[in-house]
Amino acid sequence: MKVSSNIFDIVILLGAIQGFIISSLLYFKKIYANKLLAALIFFISLACLNIFLMNINIKENSIFWGIFSLVVPLVIVMPLGPLIYFYVQAFCLKDFKLDRTHRIHFYPVLIDLFPGLVGIVFVTGAFTALINKNDFNSWGTFLDYYNTYSDIPRWLSVSIYTWLAWEKLKQFQKTKQPARLAWPKQFVVGLFVFVVIWLLHLIPYEIPSLSSALLDWGGWYPIYIPLVVMIYWLGFNGYLMSRPENLSRSSPLDTSLIADTMKVLNKAMQQDRIYLNPALSLNEVVKHTGVPQKIISAVVNQHLGKSFNEFVNEFRIHEVKKKLLEPGHEHLTITGIAFECGFNSQATFQRTFKLFTNQSPREFQQVHQNSMNKSAQI
Repeated sequence: MKVSSNIFDIVILLGAIQGFIISSLLYFKKIYANKLLAALIFFISLACLNIFLMNINIKENSIFWGIFSLVVPLVIVMPLGPLIYFYVQAFCLKDFKLDRTHRIHFYPVLIDLFPGLVGIVFVTGAFTALINKNDFNSWGTFLDYYNTYSDIPRWLSVSIYTWLAWEKLKQFQKTKQPARLAWPKQFVVGLFVFVVIWLLHLIPYEIPSLSSALLDWGGWYPIYIPLVVMIYWLGFNGYLMSRPENLSRSSPLDTSLIADTMKVLNKAMQQDRIYLNPALSLNEVVKHTGVPQKIISAVVNQHLGKSFNEFVNEFRIHEVKKKLLEPGHEHLTITGIAFECGFNSQATFQRTFKLFTNQSPREFQQVHQNSMNKSAQI
C-alpha cells in the first residue's frame, strides 16, 4: 500500500525550516558544545530539505533546481558521526574544543561530496561541449548506484561513532555527577534508536529485488519522519541545556562571592590538603570551610564548570603526579601512592588519571623519567 505523501512532505519541510532556525540559534550561543549540536541539526535539516525537493520533483520542473541539485550536495551525512561523538565530549568537558588532530574524523565527507564533484564535471563539460549532453542518462545512472551504496558507509559511520560516544559516557560516569550525564545519555540512546530504524530500512533498500517495492510503499518517509522528530527533540533539549548541568537556569553568582569562596576552597585544598581524605564529601568540605553547600556547588559547577568529584580529584591527580616523579617514594607501588593521595579505589584512580592526562600512570612515569634521564646525560 502506497503511503499518502502530501502531509508527510509538509511535515518534512517544516522540520527542515525549524532545524535551520534552531541550528542558527544554537550556533550563536557562547557554549562550544551547542555549536557542534548546531552543525549536527543543520546537516539533518539539509537532508530533510533534499528529500522534500526530490519528492515534489522540482528537478524536473525547473532547470535551475535541476542543475543546483546536481552540483550542490544536500545530503552530507559523514560528519554526523564525529559530531555526535565530539558533542558528547564538549558537553561533559568544559574546555574541550576541536583542533587539527580531529580533522581526520571529517575526511570521509568526501563520500558525500563526490556526487557534487561529478555533477560539476558533467555540467562544465556539457556547457563547453566536451561532454555530450545525451550522456546525461548514463551519468545519472552511475550517480543513482553510487548514492544507493554510499548509504552503507554512512550508516556505519553514524553507528560506530554513536557507540564510541556511549563508551565515552561510561568513562565519564566514574568521575562526574549522574545529573550531569542525564541529557547526553538520552542523546546517545535516542541516536541508537534511530540507527536501528535506519538499519531496518537500509537492508531491504540495498537488496535490488526489494528496493523498488520498499520505495513504492513508503519511500523515504520511515527515515525522514523520525529525523524531523529528532530535529525538534535535539533542538529543544540542546537549547535548554546551555551548560552541562543546565546551569543556565541559575542566577549568576556575585563576583565577590566567587572570589571569596575560591579563596577558602583553595586554602582547604592547597594548604590544608583535605583532598587526602579518601572519604571526603561535600558535607565534609562544608564543615571544614563553613561555606554553605549551595554556594560551594554553585561556584564549582558554574564558575569552574566541574563537578565536585572532578574538583577534588584534580588535586589528587596533581599530588600523584608529583610523587611519581619525586625521589623517596620508590618503596611504594603506584596504587600505594594513589591511596596516599586520597583515592580509595584502584579502578577509579586509573580511570581518573587517564581522563586528566590521556596517559596511564605507568606511561606518565616512564615518559617523564626518560625525559629526565636525557636531560641528565646532556
